[in-house]
Amino acid sequence: MNFLAHIYLSGDDDLITIGNFIADGIRGKTYKDYPKAVQIGILLHRQIDTFTDSNIIVKQSTKRLHKNYGHYSGVIVDILYDHYLAKNWTSYSQIDLEIYTHNFYDTLENNLEILPMRIKRMMPHMISDNWLLSYANIEGIQRVLEGMNRRTQNKSQMNKAVKELQLYYDEFENEFTVFFEELRLFSNQILLDLKATYNYE
Repeated sequence: MNFLAHIYLSGDDDLITIGNFIADGIRGKTYKDYPKAVQIGILLHRQIDTFTDSNIIVKQSTKRLHKNYGHYSGVIVDILYDHYLAKNWTSYSQIDLEIYTHNFYDTLENNLEILPMRIKRMMPHMISDNWLLSYANIEGIQRVLEGMNRRTQNKSQMNKAVKELQLYYDEFENEFTVFFEELRLFSNQILLDLKATYNYE
């Protein structure tokens, strides 16, 4: 899953949310250098990724892209799924998406001291372009895919994947809806288990 889903699945604890958000850049056991709540978020993120990568519904989505994008298909599906989460946000949260995203940006700015340098470098762009809110429309997804393609020196051709998004829009959305319900239940249980393990309330 991509940024918005990981943030959403963290619940309402700011430090757990930060841990989940920064987890991709935290290697091995270095997560233990962070406060308890951040550790929980990092471990939650890893469990979410493992669940997602092995899920049969997600594999249906990635298979649709594999011919044109190869091993980048999973990254593209993560981004497309964030589009459907943002688009259907009111089905998952009572907080307006614009307010939710600004609250998250505030959380980042209030906890700068624990953020890795790569996140600090990314933040100004993320906030000024409001990446999380932009996921709700296809133009925003196009910009994200273009940025990802540039980071692969144009090898991935991910910028072209909006074509498949539009062609198979309903199929991707149906797969997301079924999968995300499974993921929500899974993540809620993992979060409870991690809090119990860490004796964190």
